[in-house]
Amino acid sequence: MDNQKANKVYDLAHSGERIAPRVKEALEVIDRALDDFKYEHLALSFNGGKDCTVLLHLYAAALFRRFQKRTAIPSLYIPLPSPFPELESFIRESIETYELDLFHCLPTQTKDGVQLAVETVSTPGSGIPSQPSKGGGEGMKKALETYKSKYPRVKGILIGTRRTDPYCDKLSFRSPTDPGWPEFVRVNPIIEWSFSDVWVFLKRLDVPYCPLYDQGYTSIGSTYNTFKNPALAIQSTCNGDGAPHFNGVQPQQRYRPACELVDGTLERAGRGSS
Repeated sequence: MDNQKANKVYDLAHSGERIAPRVKEALEVIDRALDDFKYEHLALSFNGGKDCTVLLHLYAAALFRRFQKRTAIPSLYIPLPSPFPELESFIRESIETYELDLFHCLPTQTKDGVQLAVETVSTPGSGIPSQPSKGGGEGMKKALETYKSKYPRVKGILIGTRRTDPYCDKLSFRSPTDPGWPEFVRVNPIIEWSFSDVWVFLKRLDVPYCPLYDQGYTSIGSTYNTFKNPALAIQSTCNGDGAPHFNGVQPQQRYRPACELVDGTLERAGRGSS
């Protein structure tokens, strides 16, 4: 982040564009967190997804505006089982782009070698969480315990959570972790953002993001429960008899990029249970 890029974020926040109030609101939440917790007691949760990429860019701009210099960003990465190579590559690129001081929480396994789950996946189209896999989020808890023991000074974690995410409908801009979990305050600057808001921001400011989103993916988890969103499938042009114009060869299904998804409620239509 440099002065020019930071100024573009703040210019957008004070522009007449539709997304301006959301950007301004998020920056205010971040600034209040910096005032209350101080920079050295905050960290950012980053997994390479579109939402936390938006948050990372916002936070980097806020830090540059506050300190008037490029500042290292304490952060943590809690990987899902079997992450996409493209996602891991984007995370490595982001470390350089934003000077992330990234702590990689290694996956936690049970005695029989099964990795504990760090998320619960919703069944596509139902909005109802599927049966949690073994551990049911216990992996996330263990990872946060590890992070807390290594960085006890961190009191608040900035998270790119949105209200439409599973189990997030009752969260606010600040929410403490649940009883029995490591004590952190979850700071959620983009909690009120929509799927469309995320893409307007990324495209408007030309923010780099994981290339999987240009291949038809709209929500990225593990390789075994993440699929290209069927709502983005491109219908093939056919002959009168219904056969596609590809010299008799069945074409590979093509997909539009995530930013072209019109119905944000279908964001997780490409996610399924393991």
